Amino acid sequence: MTDDGSTRRVPWNKLKERLRAAGFHPSRRLGQNFLLDENLTRAMVRDAGIAAGDFVLEIGPGLGFLTLPLLDVGAHVLAVEIDGRLLELLRETVQEEGRPDGGTFDSLHLDCLAGKHDLAPEVLQALPKEGPWHLVSNLPYSVSAPVLAVLAGLEHPPASMSVLVQLEVAERICAAPCSGAWGPISAKLQASYEVERGRTVGPGMFWPRPKVDSGIAHLRRLPEAPSRAAWHHFSAMVSALFSRRRQGLGRVWGDMLGDRDLARQILEELGIDPKTRAESLPMSQLNSLAERPEWTA
Repeated sequence: MTDDGSTRRVPWNKLKERLRAAGFHPSRRLGQNFLLDENLTRAMVRDAGIAAGDFVLEIGPGLGFLTLPLLDVGAHVLAVEIDGRLLELLRETVQEEGRPDGGTFDSLHLDCLAGKHDLAPEVLQALPKEGPWHLVSNLPYSVSAPVLAVLAGLEHPPASMSVLVQLEVAERICAAPCSGAWGPISAKLQASYEVERGRTVGPGMFWPRPKVDSGIAHLRRLPEAPSRAAWHHFSAMVSALFSRRRQGLGRVWGDMLGDRDLARQILEELGIDPKTRAESLPMSQLNSLAERPEWTA
């Protein structure tokens, strides 16, 4: 029994035997660190607010310790797994364990990203074209930030994203403006999402054990989130500003506009000191800069 009184559903001993028989060894290149604590995965699904009938994208499902709790609440799960050996085991596990509350399971064997800035076409095609949908994932460390940025910039983005990522990434996602962890991914995601730091997860809850702590971040789409075009316009500006984050805005913004005198005039109108660095700007001032007609991405 688990701590919440429910029956243990992931047959870890059986999985270990199957992994051993298949000669499987976790890949460091693919960031394969599998979360094994079922109480935590159930809590993550609960904290994400997933309910029966919700469409959930799970990237990197691995051994299914998060997949089954999602199915248990009746979610429609699309699992995207790059490792074919794991996906075959996951399909067998889902088939054997069943879906008692009406959840449905589909899967794709591929890399979720087609390059750093685009979602794989097969994944994009499989996502809902209308209505809310959600991301709930133990994301591989190496792709966590790019995946979140790509999903936030879709024509029909997720209504919420609940992810387990490297602790440093979780802190950047949820960083307050002007804090030490504040950066381009913070600004890009917070332009469209309300962010909340969830639980911190130690290495002992994974197999194999990672060398760093992990953290959960919850993102819920803002009612006044910008359009796709406006978000990409804002994102391009943020990337340009933060690529020279240690330089004053008078110089950086001037080079971006191609006219430093005009840049200083605009900064003065917005009440921004030209010596200020991009990393010191709150969201309101970043938005004000992005909305200037002089700036074209």
